[in-house]
Amino acid sequence: MPKLSDRTRLIAGATRRGRGRRPVNPPIERASTMLSDDPAAMQDPGDGPVYGLDGTSAARELRTALADLEGASEAFLVPSGLAAVTVPLTALLRPGDEVLTTEAVYGPTRRFLTRHMADRGVAASFHPAGASVEAVMDQMHERTRVLLIEAPGSLTFEMMDVPALAAACRKRGVLTVMDNTWAAGLAFRPLAHGVDVSVQALTKYAGGHSDLLMGGVAAQAPEIVRAINNVIEDMGWHVSPDDAWLALRGLRTLPLRYEAQARTALQVAEWLQDQPEVANVLYPPLPGSVGHSLWRRDFDGAASLMGVVMKGGGKAAAHAFMRELSLFGMGYSWGGFESLITYETPQLAYRQHAPDLPGQLLRLHIGLEDPADLIADLTRGLAAWRAQQDSNLQPSA
Repeated sequence: MPKLSDRTRLIAGATRRGRGRRPVNPPIERASTMLSDDPAAMQDPGDGPVYGLDGTSAARELRTALADLEGASEAFLVPSGLAAVTVPLTALLRPGDEVLTTEAVYGPTRRFLTRHMADRGVAASFHPAGASVEAVMDQMHERTRVLLIEAPGSLTFEMMDVPALAAACRKRGVLTVMDNTWAAGLAFRPLAHGVDVSVQALTKYAGGHSDLLMGGVAAQAPEIVRAINNVIEDMGWHVSPDDAWLALRGLRTLPLRYEAQARTALQVAEWLQDQPEVANVLYPPLPGSVGHSLWRRDFDGAASLMGVVMKGGGKAAAHAFMRELSLFGMGYSWGGFESLITYETPQLAYRQHAPDLPGQLLRLHIGLEDPADLIADLTRGLAAWRAQQDSNLQPSA
């Protein structure tokens, strides 16, 4: 059989033959206790899950589909996207080790490193967002055990040369973990580019409907798989059968939603870039945007998440923009069917080398709405931005 495309493979897993009469989707089995017919088989995993924590049909099928998508020997499920990052770091780091990551790292990941891991003797250091491979490697020393990669980086969307970083780290004996949520396991496959562990928030695109929390961890090397499995087993991490079923359902349509939202996102980004109130659009697929050449070289698609840098303004103007919108929900997360907006300038204060932006930073997630309707909504938001700016220029009575 010829190699199948992603969109075909993610569906073919549901229709494969040789299992007798069955539903297209696996059953939702809500169970903690699993019964055996033979006392000698009670602890035999070959006879099925021994206990509910081992995962029932939906979770097992989801793990198989994720491993296939990521090109991994094993994929694991954890209760959130943050847990997908923290589990491999816990598995691979020991007291006295150091983890190096970008200053643009996801905020809760930064908190985990500087609070939980620091309390347990693991140091964290941060390289400038978008640093060259040489600059990143120069910041490592004998204690550096793991490089945590984000490409693009959170909020400001800097790209990294991931294949070169992975190769350089492998020569040095440093392990690599990549938060691949933006690419959703579709647009970029970290393991195929030499990364040791790929993680993503299945809450986002895999779920696709803003109704579940879940993370995925994928790896290839047996010793890394074993270390991750041990942490999940020891910590008792588990996802509910209902959530696993929902994520598996979302995975079947992931390529179509991902591609459609990316098309709309590029239309919106191109329009925004031409608006006089906008200084810059931070979206790697947009020609001239940050990291465009690396994105074009390494990625096969794009998420619909972007940063919008305004020309000047303050919090009041940003809030006026956001309040005027009716199609963009004000809420965190992304990857669902709905468009969202957040105000992100305050988060940049955590960075030692904060980017020199000419104005306020907003983050947009573009959903499945009609692009013309979204652009009309943003037009009204920009008008509210201008009105707030004009009111600030009026002389006081």
